[in-house]
Parts: sequence; structure tokens; C-alpha cells
Amino acid sequence: MSDRSALRTELHERLLVWRPDFVGALTFVRTGGRILLIRKKRGHGAGKVNAPGGKLDPGETPLAGAIRETKEEVGVEALHLSLMAELKFVDQADAQWLGYAFVARDYRGTPTETAEAEPFWSPLDRIPYDRMWEDDRIWLPKVLAGQRIKAAFLFRAGKLLCHLLEDAE
Repeated sequence: MSDRSALRTELHERLLVWRPDFVGALTFVRTGGRILLIRKKRGHGAGKVNAPGGKLDPGETPLAGAIRETKEEVGVEALHLSLMAELKFVDQADAQWLGYAFVARDYRGTPTETAEAEPFWSPLDRIPYDRMWEDDRIWLPKVLAGQRIKAAFLFRAGKLLCHLLEDAE
């Protein structure tokens, strides 16, 4: 069995009993050929580029969490959100994350830097994947093209080992 095949088998087996330690939501505000991203200043993913987002509060729905986190991190109200991805981040040693990715077609307010994040607009054709999580280049282009997906990613020490991706519909 090849290393790649063994890793995919490991991911399948881990998913049979997998439970997230944390649940979070991201909001990609998309308008006029550009997308709102952040440079994460602290917390999970500090130093990386991502969308506004974070952990859900107890009892909070992913949609409510996505809206709240976007407001808290960059000061804008995300509008007309669509759930586009359910992402399972399976780590061999670290915390397990379940993430929901939303795309907002509009927003209200002005993106403002906070203690959590420095917002910036990126043209859709120049998204800085080299400064993002390694898995983003796999799933985000599909989501931005309008595809709803479910995916699972196997990591070790921050390194992506393999993934599974399927249409959510």
C-alpha cells in the first residue's frame, strides 16, 4: 500500500469515530470581483490570511456565529449568507475542528482593523493562498465558483497529509 493510500485509509478510519473539539465558522464576503480577507493577529491561525471567523459560542448556530464573528473581527455586518462548505480538520495530535464556510453576497459597514484582525480586499484572481492554510487552495476555489462541498483534511503538525472532498448536494 502506498503512503498516500495509507493516509487516505487512516483518514477514513479516523472519521468513523471523529468528534470535533471546536466548531467554528468563516465568512467570505464577496462583492464586485473581490473578497474580504483578514490577516489574523492572534488566536488560532495567528499570522495567516483567512476570512473573518472563529469559534461558535455554546448553543450558537453556524450562521449566527459567522455573522457575529465577522462583526467582531472586522466591524461589518455580513448579509445574504449561503453555507457553502462543511470542513472537518482531522489532526493526528492536535485539536479537531469542524468548520462551516459561508459566502456573503453583501455587507453593511466599513471593514475596520481590530485586535483580532487586519481586513483587506483581495481580487478574486489574486487570493494569497501562499499565506493561507494549506487546505484553502483545495476547497476555496470550488466554494467561490458556487460549488457546495463537504471535505475532510488529515494534518500532522500543521502539515496537510491528505484530503477527501465531495459535493454537498
